[in-house]
Amino acid sequence: MSKISEITIVGSGAIGLLTAREFVNAGCSVTLIEKSLSGQESSWAGGGILLPLYPWRQPKAISALVIESNAHYPRLSSDLFDATQINPEWYDCGLLICKNPDSELATAWCDQYGIPYQKADSTFFNDLNTQVENPLWLPNIAQARNPRLLKSLKVFLLNAGVIFKENCEVIDAIIDNGRVSSLITKLGTISVDQLIICTGAWTGELSKKLIPDSVCAPDIAPVKGQIVLFDAKPDTLLHMILDNDYYLIPRRDGKILAGSSVENTGFDKSITSETREKLAYFATELFPKLKEFPVINHWAGLRPGTKQGIPYIDKHPEIKNLSINAGHYRNGLVMGPASAKLMADLILERKPCVDPEPYKLQ
Repeated sequence: MSKISEITIVGSGAIGLLTAREFVNAGCSVTLIEKSLSGQESSWAGGGILLPLYPWRQPKAISALVIESNAHYPRLSSDLFDATQINPEWYDCGLLICKNPDSELATAWCDQYGIPYQKADSTFFNDLNTQVENPLWLPNIAQARNPRLLKSLKVFLLNAGVIFKENCEVIDAIIDNGRVSSLITKLGTISVDQLIICTGAWTGELSKKLIPDSVCAPDIAPVKGQIVLFDAKPDTLLHMILDNDYYLIPRRDGKILAGSSVENTGFDKSITSETREKLAYFATELFPKLKEFPVINHWAGLRPGTKQGIPYIDKHPEIKNLSINAGHYRNGLVMGPASAKLMADLILERKPCVDPEPYKLQ
């Protein structure tokens, strides 16, 4: 009989992988269960800006996780690179915000959380075509390259002995005396000790399937986002740009992402030519140099939307050995390290890295 892992995590996107890493570093044995392949859903599809869009308009609960996560990202990236030789490409290229009508709120937020900022002068806009309003330059804001971060996390965890069960959809749970004793999956029955659900946009549906009578099911719904990729040359664009609700993100190899849409289409992950054209038009109008380069890729992901974008990070109040870490909406990557640490803090009964109250299952 195979040994039961101390921690079983369903879902191996960024949140699941980062959560697994926290427990591995705490000396726990971990099994990851994934319905398809690891890191192939919204974690892979996002842009990787390590700051919410206009964070001063977001609840404080989001800022708490963002600031805690960003304090650890440079070390996280370098540690993963050293261990796996896969570079997550943490890159502090800075973020230019073109339109900032609530500038006093923005600078107050930056002052509160120690984020360097300055007014963006006209030289930032020599190659741009936009109407600016109180433009703001945040020189220390970084990005991570989602697919490479996910690959490095997976290799790190495999090297650490984590068991991956991919293409292993969870069908049901066996619950005895208020505990999940095992999961019924398409690959057979898996016994569990502590169980954590990190299944992003699918978390609400999975929770209802496993615990249909619970009054504490997380309220999470899919929100589609589409992105296009330009095959630009290195140094075509030196920093990230946010203009209204759309952005440009330059990767180290020169390629530039333009995104993203916000669509309530259920679990439909299809891409559309209409949105491709809309994103390409935004990008080439804002930054005309992009007209020299083709769009070489176009994809979509399903964000796990919640009320106000606040994730659920909590031990289930009814099922003793079940926890939830999901619902990060557009900010899974930037809130991920702190979310993972808080989840481990709660289960291992350590002092929480942030106040856990805002993330409770109600």
